[in-house]
Amino acid sequence: MTFSDNKAIYLQIADRLCDDILAGRYEADNRIPSVREYAVALEVNANTAVKAYEKLSRKDIIYNRRGLGYFVSPQAQTIIRRERRDSFFSDLLPEVFRQMRMLGIDISDIDKHWQSQNGSVSETEQ
Repeated sequence: MTFSDNKAIYLQIADRLCDDILAGRYEADNRIPSVREYAVALEVNANTAVKAYEKLSRKDIIYNRRGLGYFVSPQAQTIIRRERRDSFFSDLLPEVFRQMRMLGIDISDIDKHWQSQNGSVSETEQ
């Protein structure tokens, strides 16, 4: 994994685990790699991985079964999606709107690009 300089490594590790959970790589109530396994795989200090796991545990995304390891919480996908949607609307979208205004891009232009990327989806399918 390549880490960026603009965010703490443990947060990037937590984001990656969340991405894997959303993608279905780790399903509800299934075990995720141990802290040590994940640290070795990502070539980071185990303490850094511990911080990522603790963060996700505090948010009820993962939970620890003493002696067995960490597991994905049944509500993990819902929690992750809610948190990321909130962040999208509060952090990313205002900048997108600002850029749209500066560039004279209308929401219908965005809709056309969305449709071309995702295929034409009727409202009844949404």
